[in-house]
Formats: sequence, structure tokens, C-alpha cells
Amino acid sequence: MEHTLETLVILTPGFPANEADTTCIPPQQLFVKALKEICPGLEIIVLTFHYPHISTEYEWHGVKVIAIGGKDEGQLSRLKTWTRAWFILRKLKNKYHPFGLLSFWMGECAFVGHYFAKTHGLKHYSWLLGQDAKKGNKYFNWIKPKADSLIALSDFIASEVQKNYGLLPANIVPVGIDVTLFKNGPAKRDIDVLGAGSLIPLKQYHMFIQAIASLKIHFPEVKAVICGKGPEMELLQSLANSLRLNYNLLFVGELSHEEVLAMMQRSKVFLHTSNYEGFGSVMAEALYAGAHVVSFCKPMNKDYRHHYVVKDKEEMNATILSILKNTRRGHDPVRMFPIQQVAKSIISLFADEIDHSDDETS
Repeated sequence: MEHTLETLVILTPGFPANEADTTCIPPQQLFVKALKEICPGLEIIVLTFHYPHISTEYEWHGVKVIAIGGKDEGQLSRLKTWTRAWFILRKLKNKYHPFGLLSFWMGECAFVGHYFAKTHGLKHYSWLLGQDAKKGNKYFNWIKPKADSLIALSDFIASEVQKNYGLLPANIVPVGIDVTLFKNGPAKRDIDVLGAGSLIPLKQYHMFIQAIASLKIHFPEVKAVICGKGPEMELLQSLANSLRLNYNLLFVGELSHEEVLAMMQRSKVFLHTSNYEGFGSVMAEALYAGAHVVSFCKPMNKDYRHHYVVKDKEEMNATILSILKNTRRGHDPVRMFPIQQVAKSIISLFADEIDHSDDETS
């Protein structure tokens, strides 16, 4: 039977294993859900290379997911994964006649997606989502992308790509937030400073802990929370103990996406100590949750209320202290980008292909 629905194939290194798996790439899963909502007649097929770690097919919020279950262990296993992805894409092309492919990150998914699309005359976009814009990404040399095939997550990422690869992405689409996930009503702001993310060196959580130690001099009862897990957990807990922050700083481990948002709504300040960030969806979520955000990174060229971009540790500590001392600071929500607008921006890039395929099936 001829397939009549419009079809978009998304390629990604990982995707939620089920609908309860809210901690796997939250910004990207929010995007896919929003795309399904605003385009109910669109068939979305997600091809995920490595996670879940098993080869399977399942449905996720009305979206078909095909998991290759590839093992990321050396060149041979990676080559097997790419070959499987190519064969699956060929089957999907024959059955669904997709109008285009979208790859998350400029990595192996973009590599397979680019050459499959080129071979079969399909439109393909690579969405640069963070560290893939840094120097030394071999996939830029392997793909040699054109500027109009690239989507940058932020103004910062676009400028990084231009600086490192001499190519300015033609499209900038940031991550969005889903306002329906936030609880209604004013929350009690009983957390002074919150941090959320992977406990890895890039995120510089040692600076977060040192900031709390500095605040404790002025606010002996300061309350801070770190949400997340990662290889630096023990090291960071040890640092907190050495600075006698046992009663000031709580490590709560990995929480569901909704639980993190609820924490944000209880926080006065969201501190983002990462030294590199493509956009940082947590910053957008924290702003909408009413927290004041302090960060080293400025993703977009535009300024946003309640977002303080600092240059160094001293300015960071002084800024947090100033916010907490200001009893009239206010915690009204600041919305950067609604997720529905993000979904519309992405699907509009394929508008010509969709119109053309309508002509073919009519």
C-alpha cells in the first residue's frame, strides 16, 4: 500500500527508551513532541544509533523509534552501526518516501544522514547542539557541509563554527521550553542557589561549591542544591565536606525533568558554572521558573531580564550575593523561546520539499 503521510526521519545518537525516560536529551525530546503536536499529520521516525542499548522498535508519544543498539566501541563496531543505519534508511525511503532528514549534532548521524541524503536526492540538515562546534571535529572535514545545511543552536554556536571552520551556519534555532511542564501558582523560594546538569569537568561544579562557601560568610544558613550525576560526584562531595558545607549544600542525584523544573521554581538563583555551553536549556527553563540566572556563557546576542553574564569567579560571587541581598528582586517568569516556535522554525526549513511532495502525490 502506498504511504501517503508526509514523513521526516530524525537521526540521533540516543533517544528516550520509553515515555518515562525524561532525563535522556530533554531539549531534543521536547522538540520531537512539539513537532508531533503542531504537525499531527506528520509521520516522524527517529533512528537512534546507540541508546537504548538494544536493537528494537517502539512507539514514543505517537512517534516511531527504531533503535540500532550500536556499540560505541572502536571503529569496527561503529562501522557496523553506520552500515545498519544506511540499510534501515533505505528501507524507510522505499516504504515512507521521506521528504528529508534531520540529524542531531554534527557527528556520525550527520555523516550518515548527509551521504544518504546526497545519494538519494533528499534535503538534510545538521543541528549543531554544543561541543560539536568546537575545534577538531573531524566530521566537518568528512562532510564538508554547506552553510545552508547547518542549523546552529545559538548565536554563540554559529560564531564558534565560523571561527573554527570558516563557515557561518545559515540557520539559528535555539532550544525551547514547554511551559505546560511547570507547576502553577507561586512557589516558596526555599532554595537560595540551584545547579543542575552532568557532574563532569566541563561544568565546573567545583566553582559552584566554592561560591556557596563564599556566600556562607554572609549567609550562614544559605541553602544550595545540585541536581545531577556524573564521574565527579565523589570529588565534589569531598570538596563540599572539606569546606564544611554539609548543612548548606545538598546533592540530590539525578531527578526526572519535571522534578528539576519544580526545584527551579523553588530557587532564587540558578547558577550555571559551565565554561562552554551551546545554549543550555536549563538556563531557559530556570528563567521561566522565575529564578535569576548567573552564567559565564551568553548563548544569544540579545539580553534577557534576570540573566547575568559574568566574566570570572569574583564577579560571579559578587553577583549572586547582590541578587540574594535584594529583597525586591522579583521572580516573574522570563520566556526565551517557546518549544512550539522552535518546532515551526525547523519544519519550515523543509517547506519546499513538503510542497513538492504534495504535488507528486496529488
